[in-house]
Amino acid sequence: MKQEENISLGGLKTGEGGIIISKLDDLLNWSRLSSLWPVGFGLACCAIEFMSTASSAYDLDRFGVIPRNSPRQADVMIVSGTVTFKMADRVKRLYEQMADPKYVISMGSCANCGGPYWEHGYHVLKGVDRVIPVDVYVPGCPPRPEALIGGFLKLQEKIRTESIMRPKALEKLMKKDAV
Repeated sequence: MKQEENISLGGLKTGEGGIIISKLDDLLNWSRLSSLWPVGFGLACCAIEFMSTASSAYDLDRFGVIPRNSPRQADVMIVSGTVTFKMADRVKRLYEQMADPKYVISMGSCANCGGPYWEHGYHVLKGVDRVIPVDVYVPGCPPRPEALIGGFLKLQEKIRTESIMRPKALEKLMKKDAV
């Protein structure tokens, strides 16, 4: 008797018969984490590091990360650089134009906490998380391309554990009703 061999692909199981058995959540999460499209939006020196991460030396394409020019085609926003109070409204508007599910990576010290400018400047926002929700923080001034790739990997881990049966919008409504 031949023993059946199963191969596991991130929750998907295949046998000899060519049939794939999985949960819908696993399939949808796999497809979303394998095709992250960030909006090409840079504010300061961290944007140069993002551009170098997309170059052939680091090759973000192997992770399925393809920068887009329009927020309506993107599902990830990378806030890279200093966010001023004047720019905060525009960042929020771009975030609202993105389709759900959408994710935010805050890249660099300036986007994370205002960097060296917030203490002596009246015009710098102390972290982009005061305007839009942030999913992954990438530290550094400016962070190396390897750190941004690590941020994408953390975001992929987060997406892998999400459930379509419990959307974020429904959770927010449930919290409002409980209060």
